Amino acid sequence: MGDTPAEKDICENPLARVAHTDPGAPESAEQKPLPDSVTRKPVTKKSPAEWAYQRLILYIKNFEEQLDAEQEIAMGFTEGGAGVLKIEGVGFFEPDLITFYGSDGAGARTQLIQHVSQLNVMLRALPKPEENPKARRIGFRLAEDLEQDTD
Repeated sequence: MGDTPAEKDICENPLARVAHTDPGAPESAEQKPLPDSVTRKPVTKKSPAEWAYQRLILYIKNFEEQLDAEQEIAMGFTEGGAGVLKIEGVGFFEPDLITFYGSDGAGARTQLIQHVSQLNVMLRALPKPEENPKARRIGFRLAEDLEQDTD
């Protein structure tokens, strides 16, 4: 892999597109240049879990950039009646698992482990807890961790 011109282009310039009904919509993750930490390793050399994890970080960070000071990020679930998970951590386990760490609406510790072939994430903005003086931003921490990854 990575030998043909098409594979080389995917490795160096993964295709991403977005269209919005509102021409004034905030810039989305697909419209931003990929950070060096993401392009350092060719896509064809990444496991599906690593590649999904890196792009999730970009989406989470971009979503958080659009929140106000009174909101924090969470994930909503459409199946199983699990409700929402306030995102406090994201990880991956090669070759094909992504995991989300956090808490549910009642504050119970929660973890979602998902195969990349089943990955379906809905990001939600929730009010930050009143006892926290500042909203916590996991996307910025994840992006910092991605930058420090030397692999």
